[in-house]
Amino acid sequence: MPTSKSAAKRVRQNEKQRLANKAKASAMRSAIKRVDLAVAGGDKAAVAKAVSDAFQKIDKAAKGSVIHANTAARRKALVARHAAALKS
Repeated sequence: MPTSKSAAKRVRQNEKQRLANKAKASAMRSAIKRVDLAVAGGDKAAVAKAVSDAFQKIDKAAKGSVIHANTAARRKALVARHAAALKS
């Protein structure tokens, strides 16, 4: 338990930020899964929209330090690779 007012405030802030980070990470993972589902469906227009959305979510997660920049680059490459599999 925090003993000072400032420590109590930090506990509240940390919990609020933890939930925000969790939401960003979850949204990113969901967007990546939507790309895989669109690729499995075979609809090129849906894949293009899903890839765009996934890239946006990945970039937002990296910008907010939810994931490292190199992890973001790796995940974007993975998404692009999955999307390219449909075209070939």
